Amino acid sequence: MVEGLVIGVIAAICVCAVLAMASARIVKQYERGVVFRLGRLREGIRGPGFTLITPFVDRLSKVNMQIVTMPVPAQDGITRDNVTVRVDAVIYFKVVDAADALIRVEDYRFAVSQMAQTSLRSIIGKSDLDDLLSNREKLNQGLELMIDSPSIGWGVQIDRVEIKDVSLPETMKRSMARQAEADRERRARVINADAELQASKKLAEAAGQMSDQPAALQLRLLQTVVAVAAEKNSTLVLPFPVELLRFLERATPAETAQAVDAASAALRSAPPTDPEAAPDKQTPEKQTPEKQAPEKPVEKQQVEKEQGRETTTV
Repeated sequence: MVEGLVIGVIAAICVCAVLAMASARIVKQYERGVVFRLGRLREGIRGPGFTLITPFVDRLSKVNMQIVTMPVPAQDGITRDNVTVRVDAVIYFKVVDAADALIRVEDYRFAVSQMAQTSLRSIIGKSDLDDLLSNREKLNQGLELMIDSPSIGWGVQIDRVEIKDVSLPETMKRSMARQAEADRERRARVINADAELQASKKLAEAAGQMSDQPAALQLRLLQTVVAVAAEKNSTLVLPFPVELLRFLERATPAETAQAVDAASAALRSAPPTDPEAAPDKQTPEKQTPEKQAPEKPVEKQQVEKEQGRETTTV
């Protein structure tokens, strides 16, 4: 009798333990529990911690409330300016209502993924290539609104959508590279032309200043010579400007200039001499009157020689 009672107590304890284990549930901090009793939703969402349900009657479903990072597969599309591109993105979302996420949609993750793909295709068709490459912030906002509108009824909130990469055909990449190169070449030419214009204006101002002071040109020449001589060159080329000759000519007295002119005229009027002919073999009878040069007085020859010395000295 006693043994049968002990066995019954032990059996009851085992049954209670099994029922307790079947009804005990643990909900983590980032999860929420939704209880279905005989297939019907019970009011009240089970929070994190230890909770009990009726075994064999209730079913507890746990919903993750963390932000989910889901990559959107790359989508091929044609932009508004008829350029074929391949765009992929990433979407961040979270569940805000655990009951709606289980009741209103079969698989909220799959539903969000499909909605993101269709919205991405729609954004590609409505945008230009330049917008996809440079104005992504606006496209991200538009894509987020398109996905968030239907997902509100699913108990899902779209946190953020980002376009990751835009793949272009090789021909389009080469065309864009040529366009960028041409644009840089244009800007370089414009900058060079602007620099030449400014330099020409400064040179014109410098020429005006030097024209008022002729000595400034000589000082500039000497500075150039010093700059060239500063480098280790074996040969130094010193230009002799015509302005310096004119400056020396203005500084020459008038009498010296007249003597130089007279000497130049005398030299031009003198007949050419033949060095091969010997003067002692030629006789006056054989010389023709045209070839005979008039003999000059000794005094006149001495004057011409003195003038020639003065010219050489000058």
